[in-house]
Amino acid sequence: MANDASEVDTKVDSLREGGREALANLFQNERHRLRRLVELRLDSRLQGRVDASDVLQEAFLDATSRLDAYLKRNDLPVFLWLRLVVCERLAIVHRRNLGAKMRDAGQEVSLYRQPLPQASSAALASMLLGRLTSPSSAAIRAEQVIRVQEALNALDSLDREVLALRHFEQLSRAETARALGITEEAGAKRYLRAMRRLKSVLEVMQDRLEEI
Repeated sequence: MANDASEVDTKVDSLREGGREALANLFQNERHRLRRLVELRLDSRLQGRVDASDVLQEAFLDATSRLDAYLKRNDLPVFLWLRLVVCERLAIVHRRNLGAKMRDAGQEVSLYRQPLPQASSAALASMLLGRLTSPSSAAIRAEQVIRVQEALNALDSLDREVLALRHFEQLSRAETARALGITEEAGAKRYLRAMRRLKSVLEVMQDRLEEI
């Protein structure tokens, strides 16, 4: 992760010197984080219909065509620029497949109100439980998802987004702050607050599982 100005400058210099070949290498190096972004923010109605790899391939082509403009402006660290390109491509995918239904998200609560594709509390809950628990049955897992989703819904929207960026998109403190336009200290406090809240919910669920 890019955590200091020297590393950011090195990546920009690499793009200036290596052009599209350097871009391909950087994109590949960040592919894991970018794929997690797509999986978290892809509308649930498109699961099984849209492949994350296809979204990333289209986003890479977008980045290639916009590389010269980025290097002239250079107003974002390289990874955050790539993340923006992927988000904008995902927004196009949503419009293309959902059209007027884009805003119809049912009972899901968006993580943060911004123009780029929003993750839902349901998606975040599913990913969180997929990493931290091993449900013994589909029924137990469904109940867990609902409980974690309720806990996420109770959080401040910005706290949810900080959680998504730090815990799932794997952004650094500096990247998260830059992406959201807040200070690193504020982002760190929000992340810890959200994690404490979720930890208490997960501990209660674990106690219940042990009783079964």
